[in-house]
Amino acid sequence: MAINKKAKEILEKYNTLKSQRQTWEDHWQDIANYFLPRKSNITLKRTKGDKRHDQIYDGTATHALELLSASLNGMLTNTISPWFVLKFRSEMMNQDDEATEWLESCAKVMQQVFQRSNFQQEVFELYHELLAFGTSAMFITDDFKDDLRFKTIHISEIFITENERGMVDCLVRRFQVKNKNIPSMYPDAVIPPALASKIQNAPYDDTFIIHSVQASENAMGYESSKNMDFTSCHVHEDTGVILRDSGFREFPYVVPRYLKSSSNEIYGRSPAMNALPDVKMLNTMSKTTIKAAQKQIDPPLMVPDDGFVLPVRTIPGGLNFYRSGTRERIEPLNIGANNPLGLQMEEQRRKAIRENFFVDQLMMVQGQNMTATEVMQRTEEKMRLLGPVLGRLQSEFLQPLITRSFNLLFKNNKFAQPPETVSDQDIEIEYVSPLAKAQKTQELSSVMRGIEIFGSLQNVAPVFDYLDIDGLVDHVKDVLGLPAKVMRSRGEVQQIQQQKQAAEIEQAQMQQAQQVAESAGKIAPALKAMGGMNE
Repeated sequence: MAINKKAKEILEKYNTLKSQRQTWEDHWQDIANYFLPRKSNITLKRTKGDKRHDQIYDGTATHALELLSASLNGMLTNTISPWFVLKFRSEMMNQDDEATEWLESCAKVMQQVFQRSNFQQEVFELYHELLAFGTSAMFITDDFKDDLRFKTIHISEIFITENERGMVDCLVRRFQVKNKNIPSMYPDAVIPPALASKIQNAPYDDTFIIHSVQASENAMGYESSKNMDFTSCHVHEDTGVILRDSGFREFPYVVPRYLKSSSNEIYGRSPAMNALPDVKMLNTMSKTTIKAAQKQIDPPLMVPDDGFVLPVRTIPGGLNFYRSGTRERIEPLNIGANNPLGLQMEEQRRKAIRENFFVDQLMMVQGQNMTATEVMQRTEEKMRLLGPVLGRLQSEFLQPLITRSFNLLFKNNKFAQPPETVSDQDIEIEYVSPLAKAQKTQELSSVMRGIEIFGSLQNVAPVFDYLDIDGLVDHVKDVLGLPAKVMRSRGEVQQIQQQKQAAEIEQAQMQQAQQVAESAGKIAPALKAMGGMNE
């Protein structure tokens, strides 16, 4: 059967990207063996249920990876509390109470969707792969039950390329399915006889699907699925049959990279790659230490060759017989197993691994007698270490994640009806996660310190005249991430200020009138007395 031209191009593209990725695969396999053994099926084809921890003699690396993954999840995308807000790019629109309240309601709906969907468990998997392999991918689609559905894709399944801006705009995924699942997964596909025969005769055999998503070179609007900004095509690898040909308005994958070593490399680098030499050395040393401990607890024995009736019994309560008249004894062989230098070197390696994953900083204990300032300083130190990671994660993970989710929910009418003023307005994302807030803490501390200094100088000079109070309040509100519903609008504030001024003027006038009346009351008797004297 002749293969469709488009399917042939996709299969050729897959083979090209596969050959370009081969230099990374041995490295990823090595990392997975020591850091993420449950996902160590990259170059090694492991069977389901087999042992995958047989190369690990020390758990420092796996524990460090788990801790940093949990910390990133808690500090960036914790669904328990809001970790982002939506704002208009136009400052004028941000002063529109109706528009800002609608935008806040949209953000609240998105947070609720993240909570009830499978986002939490899938994003946790994404952090694991990101910290281990340096590159991870998540597919985002709409779902009739939970509104949105997320799926973290294993590094072994994805092949990526970048555009001229360094952003991933093409991803080819090769994944495995059962033959029997093809008709339900692709109900509109025209299945040829060759594939239908496999589905009928070998329903439980595995087969591979190639899914290609790339930027469309001829995007012509959204009249049909094939004319969107990104093309999508599912091809059956063995037969070359196109099972689905469609498209997306935006890139359906988020593909963050932890770090990149150069512009020539597409795939990312990870802290696990930096720690790999120490991990290998630690495992070798731990293996040797275990053998030494075994020898020390159950040492080899020195047995005279002519004094004992063999075999030697080493079990508890075992009896060994020797010839009378001899002084020969069974003695342990001194092998020098108690070597503190080896233990010291192991601890050095553990420390190096923990430093790569910021374990000591993340596990920093807050004492009972610590002041609020000391707690804040320790928190700021913790966040400064992770701050450089935030920039790339914001541009390659958080922003496309929120954008994709917002567009899907808006398309499916999951938001309230927007005001007419919102039409054609650009929306920006502001992150209010614990990590983002910690980065702004220093800025807020500087502002408060400035106000304190100004207060001390107020008696010398009118320094507060230099402060824009409205701008100061807006800045503090943005830094703290206060919702619009707890803040009065500028119009309401101006009205309150005018009412206060009017009340102050009225009170001043009343006090003045009272003073005049009191003065008149005091002057009247004197005038009366002066009139009597004139008579």
